[in-house]
Amino acid sequence: MENVKCLIIGSGPAGYTAGIYASRAGLKPVIIEGMQPGGQLTITSEVENFPGYPKGQSGPNIMDDIRQQSINAGSDIRQGLVTKVDFSQRPFHCIVDDEQEIVAETVIIATGATARWLGLESEEQYRGFGVSACATCDGNFFRGRTVAVIGGGDTALEEAMYLSNLCAKVYLVHRRDAFRASQAMQDKVFKKENIDIQWNSIPVEVLGEKKGFVKSVTGLKLADTKDKSERVLPLDGIFVAIGVTPVTELFKGQIDLDAQGYIVTDKGGRTNVPGVFAAGDVQDPNYRQAITAAASGCIAAVEAERFLNQN
Repeated sequence: MENVKCLIIGSGPAGYTAGIYASRAGLKPVIIEGMQPGGQLTITSEVENFPGYPKGQSGPNIMDDIRQQSINAGSDIRQGLVTKVDFSQRPFHCIVDDEQEIVAETVIIATGATARWLGLESEEQYRGFGVSACATCDGNFFRGRTVAVIGGGDTALEEAMYLSNLCAKVYLVHRRDAFRASQAMQDKVFKKENIDIQWNSIPVEVLGEKKGFVKSVTGLKLADTKDKSERVLPLDGIFVAIGVTPVTELFKGQIDLDAQGYIVTDKGGRTNVPGVFAAGDVQDPNYRQAITAAASGCIAAVEAERFLNQN
């Protein structure tokens, strides 16, 4: 059994940044990286909107830099997966890889969220090479080109609106004949001349070409839900906007979650359990950006320090 002042569950911008601030506060944090060290940014090929990289940088390189900065500050970063937690009393008991027990005075949860994908083999082949789950992150690469957005909720329509200001044409692909999005959002989309709505359509294959190690999307094959006919949309990029899933299964029954499974926090990243904090996409259903995740990691670490000073 190991005793620590601050245990950070999960990595990515939120977890590593929390480690930087917790280290500088003398908390000697231990970070358990989880199944995807570095988080979702590690599967993003090029990032242009993260401060400090004026020419852009690959997602993995950015995360390597933040990880190394966290180590330099004093974070003890370990590979592994937290498989059980007990927040019923403080200090908190956490089990790593079903065997090692860590007892922590404070815990910062930064397990993130995972994008929901279509589940197509071809989609996975071109993920990061024309297939994305974030228009804000990757839309600029398709300026003046033709793209498709897949989904029918507010997020999908917001992505389509955002892309319509960058791209020559945006196909909005939805499997039903009506959107689930708010009426106000629908009204905006219907008024956009360069948004072409593809009703009753299900993606069946991402089309593309490969030249050596370089891959690019060339189209999307759709199936009509009514007559089962198939057609191809020629395009340059695909944005999947069918939702994300916060990684919170481990914490059910331990802390408060909202209806979508996100951890409920206040502005200081505090959960309903004193001493347990959350940062990043695991508690943010709205922005889901690397920079906002990093900021919330800072906030959670500062509040964890204050909590320890007061207790």
